[in-house]
Amino acid sequence: MPGRLEEEALPRRDFLGLAGLWAAAVAVVGSIAGMMRLPMPSVLPEGGHRFRVGRPEELPAGTEQVLPEQKVLLSSTPEGIAAISLVCTHLGCIVARTENGFACPCHGSVFANDGRVIGGPAPSGLKWLEVSQAIDGRLVVNGGRQVESGSYFKV
Repeated sequence: MPGRLEEEALPRRDFLGLAGLWAAAVAVVGSIAGMMRLPMPSVLPEGGHRFRVGRPEELPAGTEQVLPEQKVLLSSTPEGIAAISLVCTHLGCIVARTENGFACPCHGSVFANDGRVIGGPAPSGLKWLEVSQAIDGRLVVNGGRQVESGSYFKV
């Protein structure tokens, strides 16, 4: 029998109970950390790149042109010319043009014609990219510079 000043040995059942509680606590903390990360987009931003897309007269009002290499849609309206990124903000898939806007074929995100999220897991709308005009008169899209949705380059 141990004395008053000596510690008692931890019984095996108590040890297993404490080990189970600690394992459960670690699992809960790990799950919470994972859930906190879910709302953040998993797409890593690419480095900014500028590319020329042609002259304004080659894109009359009311037309659209998809640039598959740059993953961009050029849209010309009476208000001007806009460039919308076709990279889904959920996991970086390339969205397809539909009658009502855009749709991600991989995970089901749906976007309006202006790039707003209508449904699906995408955390934000499609990016609108800066359009400018070079000295030689050709249009330049800056893939690294996002502008406000609905911003058109006036020709």
